Parts: sequence; structure tokens; C-alpha cells
Amino acid sequence: MTTIYLIRHGETVDNARQIMQGQTQGKLNDHGIQQAETVSKRLAEEHIDAVVASDLHRAVETAEIIARPHHLPVATTPLLRERDWGAFTGRFIPDLKGLVWPDDVESEETMMMRAVDFLEYITATYPDQRVVAVGHGIINKAILAVYAHCPMREVQRVMNAEVRMLSTSAVTVASARAAASAVIATAVADRAGGAAAE
Repeated sequence: MTTIYLIRHGETVDNARQIMQGQTQGKLNDHGIQQAETVSKRLAEEHIDAVVASDLHRAVETAEIIARPHHLPVATTPLLRERDWGAFTGRFIPDLKGLVWPDDVESEETMMMRAVDFLEYITATYPDQRVVAVGHGIINKAILAVYAHCPMREVQRVMNAEVRMLSTSAVTVASARAAASAVIATAVADRAGGAAAE
């Protein structure tokens, strides 16, 4: 089994300003750096084989702080990038309430399949190892949904620098892919039914 310490990056300047970051790079603020250092101290005595992060700066910055006590490099993957918020990127989040989502926002279905791809990548690359993986609020939520075989809406919000542990293998990821496909098919059918009723 591969053990994953799934972590959201520390608080950023734009988190504090309530700006939708999406796939912009982002930068930790002082509080975010402190959060990452707290996680680093918490995991300093754990056996960690590898550290992986989203290729966005705010995740890499967090991962580098966590990796220091272990003297490990940080590998990056776009599979851990945050949701692409399309035209909502850079907007003040409270202003978006009630708006119709633009077509260029990454769909929940795409997010969940990317989450499956990430779990496959981790189990294939780091079999039977202990891996720190630093991502973002929504992609981490998608990974947790796939892991739990449930819709994303059923996963509790992931806070900055929050750590959640998963144990997985190639066999369990294959099962998760099948379950994610079923969840996605149900969601698509529900949307189609709702549209037909309007």
C-alpha cells in the first residue's frame, strides 16, 4: 500500500483577499508560511520517502518547507493543479455568488477523473512508499471523493495546510476508477433529467 499525506498548500495572499486563484501561481503570505512550518514540524519525525506537489508555486513553496527536515527534493505534477476556474479566475469570490458559471470552468467530472489519474500515478511511481502530496482545496476534495467512492459535495471542505491520510494501491485505485465513473454517470444523468424538466 502507498500511504499519502494529502495536504493543501498554506494560506496565500489571494486566499486572504478572497480572490479566485484557480491555476494562477499564488504566493504564501506570512500566515501560510507559518502553517507550512507547523506541518513540517509535525511530520519531521515521520518516515517520508517522497514529496510531490502541484506545479503551481503556492503548492511547491509549501512542499519545499515540509520537505526540509527530510532533505528530499520536491517532484511536481500538473495532475495536482487546482481547478481551472476559467473566466472566474482573478475575481473577488463574494461577487460570484449566484452567477451562472461560465463554460470554461473545469467540470466536476473532469476533476474526478484527474484525481483518479493522480492516484494511479502515485501508486505506480511510489509503490509501498510514504508520500507527501501538496495540492489545493478543490483537487484535494476530488481525490478524497474518489478515494471514498462518493460525490465531491459529500467531502468536507479542505482547509489551508490541512493534512489527510490515505492508503491506496493499484487494486484499490482500479476500484476507485470504476466507482468514480459510476458517480459521474449518475451526476450527468441527474443534470440531463433536470434540464429536460425545465
